[in-house]
Amino acid sequence: MVLNKHEQVWDSCLLFIKDHINPQSFKTWFEPIKAVKLVDNSLTIQVPNKFFYEWLEENYVSLLKESLRYELGDTGKLEYQILLENHKTPGHTGRDADQMVSADKIKNPFIIPGIKRMHINPQLNSDYSFDTFIEGDCNKLARSAGHAIAANPGGTAFNPLVIFGDVGLGKTHLAQAIGNEVLKKHSTKNVLYVSSEKFTNQIIESIRNNAVGDFMNFYQMVDVLIVDDIQFLAGRVKTQEIFFNIFNHLHQNKKQVVLTSDRPPKDLEDMEDRLISRFKWGLSADLQAPEFETRQAILYHKMEKEGIELPQDVTEFISYNIKNNVRELEGVLISIIAQSTLNRRTIDINLAKEVIQNFVKKINREVTVDSIKGLVAEHFDLPVEKLQSKTRKRSVVIARQLSMYLAKNLTNKSLKSIGENFGGRDHSTVIYSCKAVQDLMDTDLIFKDTVTELERKVQLSLNG
Repeated sequence: MVLNKHEQVWDSCLLFIKDHINPQSFKTWFEPIKAVKLVDNSLTIQVPNKFFYEWLEENYVSLLKESLRYELGDTGKLEYQILLENHKTPGHTGRDADQMVSADKIKNPFIIPGIKRMHINPQLNSDYSFDTFIEGDCNKLARSAGHAIAANPGGTAFNPLVIFGDVGLGKTHLAQAIGNEVLKKHSTKNVLYVSSEKFTNQIIESIRNNAVGDFMNFYQMVDVLIVDDIQFLAGRVKTQEIFFNIFNHLHQNKKQVVLTSDRPPKDLEDMEDRLISRFKWGLSADLQAPEFETRQAILYHKMEKEGIELPQDVTEFISYNIKNNVRELEGVLISIIAQSTLNRRTIDINLAKEVIQNFVKKINREVTVDSIKGLVAEHFDLPVEKLQSKTRKRSVVIARQLSMYLAKNLTNKSLKSIGENFGGRDHSTVIYSCKAVQDLMDTDLIFKDTVTELERKVQLSLNG
């Protein structure tokens, strides 16, 4: 087949362009283009849609300029025709090979609310960072994977990364922290955070505007895509189909995908098997309820950030009672501060109890060293004061050592604090006492039963 002059010129331009970009970009952005005509040293090319035109203008201006000059000389010009609804519409811009200055820009026909087409607004909350995400045993795997991804997005085995867990454990915080860290380390990367609800609404809007292709093109140019609450795509067949295609494109091009969910991929309902299969390709990391020490660390971090200080017994009381939700933990702290400020009340245990009653149905009674000493003294028929004395009488020594053992195992007090509650003894004495009790339990079954009974009484006293 004999090519027309305009086709010959464009084919030569394509050969030049192909040598200067990667194969995938060439296939995506240049193979769909058709040469239309060559008149007065002006080459007209046809592009599939307005987004295509804008992408070429934004990313390949210099390359187009150079290829055109190579074929047509300095006086060569480039015109566009944009294919809309199967009709050819003359382009509104022309470029000469020397100046390559665009005329009036064509408005983007596909506008995603809050997102700019070419310079993507990542939609991230800058407060969500790794520095503000407190690490503990409950989240160590997910946090470590997040750091690895931020250092090398799309280049680790954690693609996709699915972060799952109950409400209020920090899934959104960690996912956005990854995005913020990527931008910090790789400023040229396109990062986008979107909730599954917003993603679905955008698809509905694109279908209504007959612009699904533009929608997919937009998402396919993202380097790190973060989709929150993926479980809400359940039952949405068209949305899942479009997301499947976007996911495939990103993954095949080594772009990073981060997803959050309230359950592991295997438990997602009304989700296509092929999607679930792809979610399992990378790493699924769960966020568990934070342990006591992590809850306290979260509170101290929040207090430091807000420039406030709470009594230690209050922070311990909050941490002891709010166990399963980081959001509630911070909410209690804010409420206590507000009550104290607005009502001019002293921050103490009583205020903490009043506030926490609005967050939990039943407040856990606090296990204290004093309550343990009282139960042990009662069991051994001793005055409580004897446990703090310096007497070396065997019955008192055993009761004192047992009290220290229970205090270590059933409270969150430090060894130093426990020792101070027993006549100012040091932490080494507490360690020795705990070991002595454990050794005696291993050799004396009756004593072991005594310890078990006292532990049961302490637990029962919490609900009494």
